[in-house]
Amino acid sequence: MTSPPLSPSAASSERSLTTTDQYLTEYLQWLTIEKGRSRATIEAYRRDLRILLEWMKKAGIELDSLREHDLERYCNQLRRQKRAETSIARGVASIRGWFAFLVVEGYLASDPSVRLKGGRRGRSLPKPLAEDEVTALLDSIPDATPSDLRDRALIELLYGTGARVSEVVGIDLGDLDFDEQLILVTGKGSKQRLVPMGTALTAALRAYLEPRGRGSFPGARKDARLFLNARGGALSRQGVDLIIDKRALPVGIERSRISAHVFRHSCATHMLAHGADIRVVQELLGHVSISTTQIYTAVAVTSLKREYHNAHPRAHD
Repeated sequence: MTSPPLSPSAASSERSLTTTDQYLTEYLQWLTIEKGRSRATIEAYRRDLRILLEWMKKAGIELDSLREHDLERYCNQLRRQKRAETSIARGVASIRGWFAFLVVEGYLASDPSVRLKGGRRGRSLPKPLAEDEVTALLDSIPDATPSDLRDRALIELLYGTGARVSEVVGIDLGDLDFDEQLILVTGKGSKQRLVPMGTALTAALRAYLEPRGRGSFPGARKDARLFLNARGGALSRQGVDLIIDKRALPVGIERSRISAHVFRHSCATHMLAHGADIRVVQELLGHVSISTTQIYTAVAVTSLKREYHNAHPRAHD
């Protein structure tokens, strides 16, 4: 039995939905390839825009008939749902980015989101580990097994360079230069930068690269990646998370307080607290804008004030 033909309005709706999905896919691909956005960013944009499309579908609004007042109504609904202002602000950024893309590509004649205002993004300060916590964590890792040597080198690298976890798992053996004590790191948008190896990191990497370390992993000679998993393949981001959770537990650092990115925060904050120039920290972390790095200055000052009030005899009554 064949299905009845679609009515003109239903056919139009189906075409619109298919075309809208295509536009969304193209936009996310553009963000990935042309803008070098991270996987986490792409997924956040995808979720935000899918929520908007679902709302439009329920409201019976087609993409080319969407107007500014419709988007304002949508944002007001998010507020009524008690969404965080930071979440709404990110959603608005996703919407504005997509509609700007659609206009540039000629898919829409005008942009209904130009004057759209979202929630105010709160300035949330990153929460670094204390220096003695990092030291305790690293000192707690033995050197009895290949995994011990790998884990020590991994965490020393995360903390010692402030590199993103995606950058760390992408490091190849050929990216290490022990003569110059430099590591070639490939960041967002395939941009490369050189980061220095400190004494502790150099020692940890050398120990890991000995035959009893990396060479003990299955098929170690077949994979060019620096960090390997138990099967001899390249260590993944999820694998890094599991290692950090495992190593943090014995020293009493709660899982909610630690991640690969926390070591990046800690590296920047501790360097600034010890007098590093903010431009140097910007270069180390691979920030395009100095304003991104400046948030760590606020963290360093906050830590300084806390330590001052805790330690100075005349800082409090």
